[in-house]
Amino acid sequence: MNTSYDPLYLFIGGEWISAEGRATAAVVNPATAREIGRVPLATAGDLDHALEVAKLSFEQWRQTVPDQRAKILKRAADLILERAPHISEQMTLEEGKPLGESLDEVTRAAEYFEWFAESARRIDGRVVPANRPGVLQMVKRQAIGPVAAFTPWNFPAITPARKLSAALAAGCSVILKPGEESPSTALALARALDDAGLPKGVLQVVFGVPDQVSSHLIASSIIRKVTFTGSVPIGRLLSARAAEGVKPITLELGGHGPVLVFDDADIEKAAVEGVANRFRGTGQVCISSTRFLIQRGAYQRFVDHFVTATLALKIGDGRTPGTQVGPLANPRQLAKMEELVADAVAKGARVLAGGKRLECSGYFFEPTVLADVSMNARVMHEEPFGPIAVLMPFDHLADGLKEANRLPYGLSAYAFTSSARTAIDAADGLEAGMIGINQYRIVATELPFGGMKESGHGSEGGIEGIEHYLTNKFISQV
Repeated sequence: MNTSYDPLYLFIGGEWISAEGRATAAVVNPATAREIGRVPLATAGDLDHALEVAKLSFEQWRQTVPDQRAKILKRAADLILERAPHISEQMTLEEGKPLGESLDEVTRAAEYFEWFAESARRIDGRVVPANRPGVLQMVKRQAIGPVAAFTPWNFPAITPARKLSAALAAGCSVILKPGEESPSTALALARALDDAGLPKGVLQVVFGVPDQVSSHLIASSIIRKVTFTGSVPIGRLLSARAAEGVKPITLELGGHGPVLVFDDADIEKAAVEGVANRFRGTGQVCISSTRFLIQRGAYQRFVDHFVTATLALKIGDGRTPGTQVGPLANPRQLAKMEELVADAVAKGARVLAGGKRLECSGYFFEPTVLADVSMNARVMHEEPFGPIAVLMPFDHLADGLKEANRLPYGLSAYAFTSSARTAIDAADGLEAGMIGINQYRIVATELPFGGMKESGHGSEGGIEGIEHYLTNKFISQV
């Protein structure tokens, strides 16, 4: 396959702005470590222009009737689906994931636009009976204002789609800053919205040095709402910046997904599907399982199935048919995997599969399984965000829950058991915003997506997803 990479732009005020006169950053195909494009970085002037346009367009967009907003979002969804093969090829070029995973992601991104198109029609308020005669009391729901949205590189279609679809459905204008490693995919969403008839200036897409862009946008009085998906440290930083302006912020941050596998579970299913879940996206998935906690009576059976399935995975360029695990996104991730494995081994861990980078030009690291990992090892405390799985035994439910909840993260968690009582107790005891019982698939457009503790607050998707982009206005009339 000789797919070429699309030119990259900024998108401000309905105009596609080239890199001319601006600094640029390289976009690299992680499967080859070769540069495939240059993304323009917004200047301070570009950001000021984006802010002013977002302010002006908000007044128009918030007054657009919900039915019209819904039609535009639905048309955008249709265009995304029509263009899905090309968008997914671009995504695989810039991000590395297998083409099938890219295509699935683009399809699900379109579903968010369809879902929130309908949500636009369902924004309602209420009339509250007054405590004295002759008074009309109403609660009205209105768009909160221009939004600054920040998304990472690992899911360059579905993460922007969650934010854009809900914010636009609510009547907000948006300035989106996607990850610079995978810029083409977000621009494809913007082009679909533009072609669908979104008024000029309602959406801007900018790239730049992340710290500079976030500080510039969040400090502006024009921005009324901030939403961020990314790491815990950056989430803390943006929270502090938003707090200075008393601006609400939705955060979807990192995780360290525990899996409780009980003796009475379908052990082979839990292990084989666990391998698929752990190494999907080369492990660069915030909700993927990381620590597999197996009740001691089933531990060895689980280990055998898990290692066998891991060793059978096909590693390669995401464009190659049959590839199941692609490259890591950048050399920083590759170096981190080496450091985490070396640290764990130095502290007594056994490597049951993988454990090293592949000798090739791309950023490939073998799917790795670790056992007998010391509690002092970094991988037991840091989100690997790469293809490393940790297997460890536990004895009783209380022990498993204690380890599962030990870390300050609470994004996703999983449990496998044939006992209804154990399933209820595990679901009740796990501290996570999303929990899968006897399954790893926990994401759908109609369901809330979000965590607790240091994994963030607020949810995207589902009926909850639009709430963060609305504000209440109480009106009392005589």
